[in-house]
Amino acid sequence: MADSKPPLPAQGAGPAPAAAPAPAPNPGAAYKAPAANPAFRMMGIPGLPKKLPSRNWMIFFAVTGSISAAIIYDKREKKRATARWSKAVSHLGREPLSDPTQLPRKLTIFLESPPGDGLRVAQDHYTEYVKPILAASGLDWEFVQGRKQGDIRAAVAERIRRTRQPETEAQTQAEIIQDVRTRNNTPEWHGPRGDIVIGRHTWKEYVRGIHEGWLGPLTPPPLPEPEVKIVEEAETPEGGEGEKQEPKPEEKPEQKPERPPQPPPYNTTNDYPTSALPMLIPAEFSPSSPIQFPHILGFANTFTRLRRFFNRRYLADEIGREVAAVCLAAAREYREDADLTRSEQQTALEHEEKDWVKSVWKEDEKPKEGDKDAAAAPATPPEKIWASPVVLDPRIAMRMRRFEIQPEEEARAKEIVVSEEEIEGWIKGSFRSLYRWAVSKPEPNPSWPDE
Repeated sequence: MADSKPPLPAQGAGPAPAAAPAPAPNPGAAYKAPAANPAFRMMGIPGLPKKLPSRNWMIFFAVTGSISAAIIYDKREKKRATARWSKAVSHLGREPLSDPTQLPRKLTIFLESPPGDGLRVAQDHYTEYVKPILAASGLDWEFVQGRKQGDIRAAVAERIRRTRQPETEAQTQAEIIQDVRTRNNTPEWHGPRGDIVIGRHTWKEYVRGIHEGWLGPLTPPPLPEPEVKIVEEAETPEGGEGEKQEPKPEEKPEQKPERPPQPPPYNTTNDYPTSALPMLIPAEFSPSSPIQFPHILGFANTFTRLRRFFNRRYLADEIGREVAAVCLAAAREYREDADLTRSEQQTALEHEEKDWVKSVWKEDEKPKEGDKDAAAAPATPPEKIWASPVVLDPRIAMRMRRFEIQPEEEARAKEIVVSEEEIEGWIKGSFRSLYRWAVSKPEPNPSWPDE
């Protein structure tokens, strides 16, 4: 039977070899990744990372978040400014009329295509900044729109000329409606009406049209006779008369009716001092208010356009103040500069001229003789009002009035508080509605057994 105890080492033998040291524990082998949330795993959502994104992603998120926050904040404050001025004039729409058949106060809005662009840009500017305040005031308004330089000037002058000839027959639809109202004894609005002029280019034509209408003649000036050139007929060879054939008329497709030509100006700025005032000229004209219309084009102006885009809230507040002044109908005279060299009509919105395209300031090239465009060119070149300085006649300038908001009305508007719900976007409004629906108590239903 074998002995279960191991034999002892001999006394003369050397010391026993030392035991091998235990291997150090590997920290990586002992680490175990935490299990993902089972609820997220069931919905297919991966586990969220436990570290910050890389440097490039952090830069991307910072830039994108900053730009998005600036756009959202500016848009919200722009809505707040527009809503505050809309509430400042909303009491006008609730005032009762003394006569149910009386016509409301009616404003005239002058709108024209900006230099180098189309009419749609001006219409969008009006819709975004001016229309909400006018709609809240309950007033009526009409448009006078122009698509090219000189249209507003011609429209304003023609309106004034027709008021100077009340005995003329009604030609326009507005005059026909006015005749019907006069026969029906419909009471008119007694008080200042008002004109809203959007943009420096429109303002220049508005002032020029007022002077042309009141100082110009009632009949158009004689047009210069076009030059008639005699073309010598070429001699036909003998025996060629029988071979002539009548040309067949070419069938032209139906074209849209062209716009009527713009009437030429009835006078010039040099005729102002020698023109006599009409007998029935009013002592005060309808007040007006020039409205800002910043518009700049070109790739080189990208940073300027970005700066204006991120600060539209200030533009909305300034335009809202001017439109509210028009609705509240407080007017004053146009003033002069401190040095008494220029009037307020000449300097209104003057800073917008530096943003116009260069083609406004270039002189039109005269067509050369024999050119095809020379025959189609008008006998009298159109007047360049945008590039010309504003010329005033003191007899007309002293009768013009400008809307201005009163200090007490402006102080009252600053005290108006616009709630967050009125200016919040669709996403925030949806979350707010969802939360209210979740915490609200359902309405009792009589068909339920517990009720």
